[in-house]
Amino acid sequence: MLTDTHCHLDYNKFDPDRDVVIARAKESGLIRILVPGLEQRSSKEAVRLADSNSMIYAAVGFHPTDLENFAKDALEEVKELARHSKVVAIGEIGIDYYWIKEEEKRAFQREVLKQQLAFAKLVNKPVVIHMREENDVWFGQASADLLDILSKWHNELRVQNHPLVEKPGVLHSFNGNLETAQKAIELHFYIGVTGPVTYKNAEEKRNIIKQLPMTKLLIETDAPFLTPVPYRGKRNEPAFVTYIADKIAEIHMTTREEVAEITTANAARLFGWGG
Repeated sequence: MLTDTHCHLDYNKFDPDRDVVIARAKESGLIRILVPGLEQRSSKEAVRLADSNSMIYAAVGFHPTDLENFAKDALEEVKELARHSKVVAIGEIGIDYYWIKEEEKRAFQREVLKQQLAFAKLVNKPVVIHMREENDVWFGQASADLLDILSKWHNELRVQNHPLVEKPGVLHSFNGNLETAQKAIELHFYIGVTGPVTYKNAEEKRNIIKQLPMTKLLIETDAPFLTPVPYRGKRNEPAFVTYIADKIAEIHMTTREEVAEITTANAARLFGWGG
């Protein structure tokens, strides 16, 4: 029993065969798929997909590189979507300094992130966090800014004895250094592992995953992106979580079955969807 805790099933790359892709995922042993929103339109589509299939759940929010249409009306609509019974998280939200260079726009990202964290606290739903550094370095200003914001938010949760304090969210498709991962885990965040962990040149990434407890890992495809070996270069899909699970099993010297059991339990604990 596996889960894909981050898959953009609403993307048009799945339009020709979305039902087949979902069926293939089920045949591969998946029991849950989380579809995150990136802005108003995709958040609505994520909820629609969740309504259409019992194994699909949704997250809603504004991605840091999709803030062109961020306004009070759009935010209010996404907040209303967040109250849907199959919306289990606020996301994909966060900080991206890879695509966004201007400090004014970066400051706006940080402000929008803080607003969405405050809302997540209000509706008691964990967050799905995107973080990407300028030039894809292992550690930089994005990591520092994100940790600062998350630390202050988590301290608010702790002071208020909020239910999210023990399960605040996940750092999606983690691409930072070991120290950032450890600090996030100290804040009770989970770490999302995606297809690049299978790439030949990803030894440093595998070394980081080896030093993290499996009880804090989630498996994600980020489909249709980040396709794992042996399908790298082709469209990614939820069924390919099996290859990520196999690589984690190899790194932690265990079996796919144990990885599946632990990461599926982690996802159920975080998102509260059972199974």
